[in-house]
Amino acid sequence: MIIGISADHAGFNLKKPISIAVQQSGNELRDFGAFGFVAEDDFPDYVIPLCRAVANGAIDRGIAICGSGIGACIVANKINGVRASVVSDCYSAHQGVEDDDMNVLCIGARITGGELALEIVDIFLHAKFSGLERHIRRILKIRDLEDN
Repeated sequence: MIIGISADHAGFNLKKPISIAVQQSGNELRDFGAFGFVAEDDFPDYVIPLCRAVANGAIDRGIAICGSGIGACIVANKINGVRASVVSDCYSAHQGVEDDDMNVLCIGARITGGELALEIVDIFLHAKFSGLERHIRRILKIRDLEDN
């Protein structure tokens, strides 16, 4: 898969170990920034290009890291075709993909420790959408909402 990643100043230190783990899992990585630590940067500057790439199919999934994960998630879900969630536990990392076809994982670097974040990312990357009729039906309802 092609995985995109972004992080603001709060998530910058977590981005490197996650990037390494993504690549070691055999995935191609695209980095959407930040490319250096800037204490006054703004997460939307990195999350928007990441999520546009997910929405237009340039990348398969995205990982957005900020302080709480909440801001990144709010921005991500403004982009049609993106289904993002803040995840801080292993169950939600796979359930979000299996049932809801989550394609952007948002992590709060100030909430989720490094080891747990790596485990969550690994689970997210290996999870597959179930394709069950009820799950497809729900996603189609979300798409209808985006279109209207």
